[in-house]
Amino acid sequence: MTMKILVTDDVSPKGVELLKSQGFEVDVTPNLSEEEFIKVIPPYDAFIMRSLTKVTAAGMDAGKKLKALGRAGAGVDHIDIKAATERGIVVCNTPDSNTMAATEHTCAMLLATTRHIPQAHNSLMSGEWNRKKYTGVQLQNKTLGIIGVGRIGSRVAKRMQAFEMRTIGYDPYISKERARQLGVELVDLDTLLKESDFITLHTPLTQETRGMIGPNEFAKMKEGVRVVNVARGPVLDVEALAENIKSGHVADAAVDVFPNEPVTLDNNPFLGLDRIIITPHMGANTEEAQLAVSIDAAQGVIDALNGQPVATAVNMAPIPKAVYEKIEPYFGLVERMGILGTYIADGALKEITVEYNGELVDTETEMLTTTAVKGVLSPILQETVNFVNARNIATARDIEVKEVKSQGNKPVANAVTLTLKTEKNSHTIVGTLFNGNEAKIIQIDDYRMDFTPEGYLLLAPHNNRPNMIGQISTILGEAGINITGMQVGKTTDTDTNIMAVAVQADISNDIMIKLRAIEGILEVKLINCEAGH
Repeated sequence: MTMKILVTDDVSPKGVELLKSQGFEVDVTPNLSEEEFIKVIPPYDAFIMRSLTKVTAAGMDAGKKLKALGRAGAGVDHIDIKAATERGIVVCNTPDSNTMAATEHTCAMLLATTRHIPQAHNSLMSGEWNRKKYTGVQLQNKTLGIIGVGRIGSRVAKRMQAFEMRTIGYDPYISKERARQLGVELVDLDTLLKESDFITLHTPLTQETRGMIGPNEFAKMKEGVRVVNVARGPVLDVEALAENIKSGHVADAAVDVFPNEPVTLDNNPFLGLDRIIITPHMGANTEEAQLAVSIDAAQGVIDALNGQPVATAVNMAPIPKAVYEKIEPYFGLVERMGILGTYIADGALKEITVEYNGELVDTETEMLTTTAVKGVLSPILQETVNFVNARNIATARDIEVKEVKSQGNKPVANAVTLTLKTEKNSHTIVGTLFNGNEAKIIQIDDYRMDFTPEGYLLLAPHNNRPNMIGQISTILGEAGINITGMQVGKTTDTDTNIMAVAVQADISNDIMIKLRAIEGILEVKLINCEAGH
């Protein structure tokens, strides 16, 4: 019997043609509400969508024949990935298909800021002829600071180098060797802010990057700097940018993404400003990109329906049932260990080693190792990291991945040990399952621990002295932050302990500053243990 695929009408026809050429029966419908999806999905084996149709567990239960969901685009927030995985439905997206579109839009915005092109156009169309007012600047011999030297940032660097620009970059997650290959000089963030004539943002939205360019960062920038953001809206404080444009500290800026979208007359901080270019989140909107996401989504669905590996799957690839049943309880543990390791590690990552002890020694653990790699990479990369592409992304970034089976001495019988080596140091995390399913971290470096890695977690190494717990608890309590758990780990090698404090919600930067100011506190890191989910 011919398999049937449902496609929404804003997916390029080329993707539909590809599906039909492979022998599938294809129906094209308008974008569906969740209720409409539930009504029409029962006869279909796959569904390809953009971003308007929400696919929930209820929709998947209605579509009992569903084997694949294809997203023509990168974001999958509107798809219940967990429900799809539980039901054996492959979910694939197209994370790289619009890379060039976003790259070129960044370059276009940057160039427009140098010559005031939209403003000059509008002036001329209104009957003015004012050449002097729109005198610009040249790119040659200027310094471009690139925050996030990933798939888009690296391409922007290449293109701006053709304009004879010096390119410097801040990205703690790439090696110096990789940066040299790209022609980018790696610097710390403060240096980038102080030396750059132009600054472009290319970071994912994480706990670390949210609001990373705000009033303090603008104060460190050169007088007359130009700023471009085509990455994620909340990374840049647009109110602070507007104030710095008004003062003249920022000469020009270009923004495509905003903390709150859509932007209207009621929430646009740039109204009345002439030294700003804004576009409505259109960085990925080119004919070529829309064509590419359509074809790539169709190919992913074709592979899934044919039982082939899907390079852009965002959920788990099929593995033998017996193996899956044995390793399944460990997936959450090892991914969260990877997330923890990323927050703890300093410097460019060089090596990820996952060591298995006890019952996992004689089991196929490659998927668990991939899960750990996914946990390490997901919080720090702009591109989607999944169970299929995690190893390739690590390889592309010169990160060596090792898997070790050992019967050596461990604190518990069945343990997983994750070791991350960077250019600066090495960190080790040991985890296990209590009662066969409860994830626990039992060691971080030399500290013996016992905590559950979930939600928001404060890690605070500190000198072993009285009232350390009390001071942290008081600051959090006065800020209205609920503590849901606390545990202190000890080490016999030094006179230091480490606190693991589970909190109910995110913690603002001003509270973090107060915590770090406590005498005897060596460091405080806020970790979102769900960052990879």
